[in-house]
Amino acid sequence: MAKVKTFDFDTLSNHAGQRPDRETGARAVPIYQTASYVFRDSDAGAAIFNIERGGHVYSRISNPTTAVLEERISALEGGVGAVATSSGQAAVFNTIATLVDQGGHIVSSYALYGGTHNLMEYTLPRFGITTTFVDPNDIEGFKKAIKPETRLIFGETVANPRTEVLNIPEISKIAHDNQIPLVIDSTTTTPYLMKPFALGADIVVHSATKFLSGHGT
Repeated sequence: MAKVKTFDFDTLSNHAGQRPDRETGARAVPIYQTASYVFRDSDAGAAIFNIERGGHVYSRISNPTTAVLEERISALEGGVGAVATSSGQAAVFNTIATLVDQGGHIVSSYALYGGTHNLMEYTLPRFGITTTFVDPNDIEGFKKAIKPETRLIFGETVANPRTEVLNIPEISKIAHDNQIPLVIDSTTTTPYLMKPFALGADIVVHSATKFLSGHGT
């Protein structure tokens, strides 16, 4: 069987998701500042709108520049796809809003970025979603916190700013034994230092303005 061609981290971080323009030969990713798109014909447009084929219809949904970022992060994480949002908190909220309905419950490490803790403690209850916070070092605590209405377990690889390290393999086993996903915020580690999918996570989120962008601010 032929060996599958793979690339190392440095190559993926520089080139994944980009296909250089054959006409211009430009190396850098273009910044597409468009809101809307044109289509080859009405049938092609209808197929893209109906999600029968790939393509862009409106930049709030997708954009060629953003798509490069999404494909690159997915490649670095070893995932199957990614969605870029306007902020890390938007990524966390969109993940929860997709997985948890009114009346749902979350089990989370209490060692969290302040914005995420405030979201779970104060904002989500307004929509009928509650959270049980658990000591990240208390594996049994995660097991005991699971309820019939629990829809996900949430934690951070290395907590911001407390620096507790979450035992992802053990927590993922608890999640999967209860048939719920494990969502991991990997902002402080980036795929260079840790790959949560390989440890059992189901969804990984980042705030790209921190360590992922290299400046930490």
